[in-house]
Amino acid sequence: MAHYSKEVKDQVRKKYVFEQLSLASVAVLVDVPYGTVARWKKQAKERGDDWDKARSAHLLADDGIESVAQKVLPRMIRLFDTVTEQVEQDDISGEAKAKIIASLTDSFHKAVSSNRKIMPETDELAIALKVLNLQKQHIAENYPELTNDFHEVLSSFGEVLAKELNK
Repeated sequence: MAHYSKEVKDQVRKKYVFEQLSLASVAVLVDVPYGTVARWKKQAKERGDDWDKARSAHLLADDGIESVAQKVLPRMIRLFDTVTEQVEQDDISGEAKAKIIASLTDSFHKAVSSNRKIMPETDELAIALKVLNLQKQHIAENYPELTNDFHEVLSSFGEVLAKELNK
């Protein structure tokens, strides 16, 4: 069994959370088996560092909830339209068509409901990350000699922040 340094594990987390890469892509990029990176992610969650919540919060902190909603909802509506058109064109019974449309509508409502349920935690983390990003920008503009040190501290602090806000 190979042993990996903390730097490699941190790089995996960074690419997954901050660069929004899939876990499979990260595994290939850092040359670590997928099963290993999946295990690291699971172990981190057990320790209170939920990479998926941190990933969502980072996305929200960068783009904001409105931007995410602007991307997701139109896609869902286009999918709904595409499936509806396909159902109308297919030679299937009215009952089958009704079931398909009902199922699609139910899925849409569940997706919206799920987002509402997870948003309070994710939104709190997103605000914290946004403040940190503003601080990072301020340091880069006004104290450039401290930028590298701040990045180093910020990388490790991200895990602490995620643990504290996910209690």
